[in-house]
Amino acid sequence: MAEQPCVIGKNITIRGNVTGGEDLVVEGRIEGTVTLSNHLTVQSAGVVEADLDVEELSINGSVRGEIKASHSVSINADAKVVGNIRAPRVIIEDGARFKGHIEMEVPLPAGLKPE
Repeated sequence: MAEQPCVIGKNITIRGNVTGGEDLVVEGRIEGTVTLSNHLTVQSAGVVEADLDVEELSINGSVRGEIKASHSVSINADAKVVGNIRAPRVIIEDGARFKGHIEMEVPLPAGLKPE
């Protein structure tokens, strides 16, 4: 049986550094930094104003800060994101709002140099 993720409830606000090695679901608010070796999900009511360093990120709510993901970032249709993203895979659904830059580490074909 799969482990249930840790949930930060709708009426919870955390200010400071959040670190961990399991999945985390944010329905409330985090301000500071988040470092996880697993999946972070920001639910539609969730607000994260933090620099993120995670394996995988799914955003349905609001995120403001620098985002680094070792696997992927998914910005779903109702999400709002302000900040730069660095990840090998980034998915932005139609309707999502995003302001920032995206840097993807993509191997280029031989002979092509990045500009």
